[in-house]
Amino acid sequence: MDDKASLWPRASRADKVDFTDRMGKAMRTLSPDLDSRYFMHCLEETANIGDTKDLTLNDMVRTCLSLHARDAKDPE
Repeated sequence: MDDKASLWPRASRADKVDFTDRMGKAMRTLSPDLDSRYFMHCLEETANIGDTKDLTLNDMVRTCLSLHARDAKDPE
């Protein structure tokens, strides 16, 4: 989780799937919507939005959780 977010786009597909599977399993207790597909989509989007050189994967996961909480609170 301390890996730099800037490494995410260059990670292998297998590493990405492994990481998002673990996040999905850990976070599904909070919400069934927080599955591996959610984390894969969110991390891909977050990593490609802007300059992530100082962010860690932990920061990106927290961002994904915050976005999910916001969307759950105020669905469009």
